[in-house]
Amino acid sequence: QVQLVESGGGLVQPGGSLRLSCTASGNIFILRDMGWYRQAPGKSRDLVATVSSDGITNYADSVKGRFTISRDNARKTVSLQMDSLNSEDTAVYYCNAVIKQFGSAPRDYWGQGTQVTVSS
Repeated sequence: QVQLVESGGGLVQPGGSLRLSCTASGNIFILRDMGWYRQAPGKSRDLVATVSSDGITNYADSVKGRFTISRDNARKTVSLQMDSLNSEDTAVYYCNAVIKQFGSAPRDYWGQGTQVTVSS
């Protein structure tokens, strides 16, 4: 079955940078949109950024100009470069991929989440 494996989370000071990566593997017939969502304690899981299979990107207003999403279709990997981090970026970041398996309708798959903490 499908697995999304994330890496790159950690502790960083305000103004610092982190790069998250997520690789999809398993039974993948069609890999469509990939992206990152985040959830802070007591809050909903919100979109951070997505990128389509054709490279079209979408960002939350709160991260525009600071974060950059990219993907490598050959590696089935999506990355999120996070710059100028602030305390409001502290959250668990979840990798997301829309995947169609053969004989099934497309559905969302999620990574287990990686903690990003921005603190001085």
